[in-house]
Amino acid sequence: MSATDLLIRNARVVRPGDPATDDPEPVDIAVTAGIVTRLEPDLPAAQADRVVDAGGLLAFPGVVDAHQHWGIYQDLSADTDTESRACAQGGVTTSLTYLRTGRYYLNRGGAYRDFVPEALDRMAGRSFVDHALHLAPMTAEHIAEIPALVRDFGVTSFKIFMFYGGHGLHGRSADQAGFLMIPPSERYDLAHFEFVMRGIQEARQRFGPGLSLSLHCETAEIMTAYTELVEREGRLTGLRAYSASRPPHSEGLAITMASYLAHETGLAPINLLHLSSAKAVAAALTMATAFPQVDFRREVTIGHLLADVDTAHGLGGKVNPPLRERADVEALWRHLLAGEIDWVVSDHACCRDEQKFGPDRADIFAAKSGFGGAEYLLPGLVGEGRKRGLALSRIAELTSWNPARRYGLPGKGAIAVGYDADIVLVDPDARWTVHAADSESAQEYTPFEGFEMNARVTDVFLRGHRIYGDGRVQGSPHGRYLRRDADPHTASRPR
Repeated sequence: MSATDLLIRNARVVRPGDPATDDPEPVDIAVTAGIVTRLEPDLPAAQADRVVDAGGLLAFPGVVDAHQHWGIYQDLSADTDTESRACAQGGVTTSLTYLRTGRYYLNRGGAYRDFVPEALDRMAGRSFVDHALHLAPMTAEHIAEIPALVRDFGVTSFKIFMFYGGHGLHGRSADQAGFLMIPPSERYDLAHFEFVMRGIQEARQRFGPGLSLSLHCETAEIMTAYTELVEREGRLTGLRAYSASRPPHSEGLAITMASYLAHETGLAPINLLHLSSAKAVAAALTMATAFPQVDFRREVTIGHLLADVDTAHGLGGKVNPPLRERADVEALWRHLLAGEIDWVVSDHACCRDEQKFGPDRADIFAAKSGFGGAEYLLPGLVGEGRKRGLALSRIAELTSWNPARRYGLPGKGAIAVGYDADIVLVDPDARWTVHAADSESAQEYTPFEGFEMNARVTDVFLRGHRIYGDGRVQGSPHGRYLRRDADPHTASRPR
């Protein structure tokens, strides 16, 4: 029996937070039983079952995409298959997907003790990447279930959608009660958000500090008023109209309210999701100064870093929060380069053409929100980031190390001895054009259509299994559901 299952030779390994690896020397990576065992030059190939020559390509740790939405618009089983394939194309080896009760996803209300097993059963054996769940407590019953979700299912991260209850997923709506599928005696509002925070804080005191809360920060009342204003005036169309209907100060106001509630409830670990504008990031930074005891993390998406209301390809770029003006894109990059953003995600939500658009394909308010993009996450950030002076080691932090640490994934986040052999080979000099037809996703369009990319993922390994290479997804699904521990000290792995 060979001492090594896989040997990757001549790989220029990028280490999160290590500037010395911004121009790394080639080394060999030895993998046994899915774990990295050695990182040295000139390891003996004769002791390896399989040998892959990286040819001097960059080796990034597998991307931990901390924000996806499997099953939101199509059956969760089918979505797990096709969208995990798209993940592999983009170097994503771990997907953390948001699920909730209500319309979409499993289209059901009720307790999570019934919902989660069904979701896990639909995903089982179908994913090409490892995966974990974030859950949104929509009802008082869900808040009471938080300890059981931690104990029984290893769910340690939760979410609040701040605009639900007062504004529709795709625009104005008078049917939020039916959409949310909550009991008629309950409301999904600021008071509920406070009680969610208190429930998570109580669970942290019982299980450990590894629990966190993520928030989609937009303000329903502001969006409802501005949607009516934009539609009444009729001056704006397309993605610019949608951005105006959900203005940036709506994000800033929601961030301010959420931050004060975190201060009031004593809940420290707060993740502010998909900040899309200069005003949103400014509010987030202001709140971090106002409440230094709150452990904030700030997230942006690759879509908001690459596309704006003018450059996105058509109304397929409708998403929440919206794509913004170019000035906001540049502001996000300034904050990213200043070290004020903690991770970059895809917010991948496959929405097929027949679901995405209304009868009038030019009506932005009739279109559904969300699009895929995991397949462009790492190549997009490497290509555009290097042009702007973003260090390779910082890219590894933003895409892998930081989200893995925050969300309790001790075996993920780095190419290092003792860690899962989740490895992505990247050609930093490749040039290619995005076409939706080339994607493994079930989505037939992309807002990135025609975008020029300046880096390419060539090979992806999940725990030593080659899941992408030669321009296609390889083999059968090896992805596992990852149960997480609420106490990071008991879930540590050597670095």
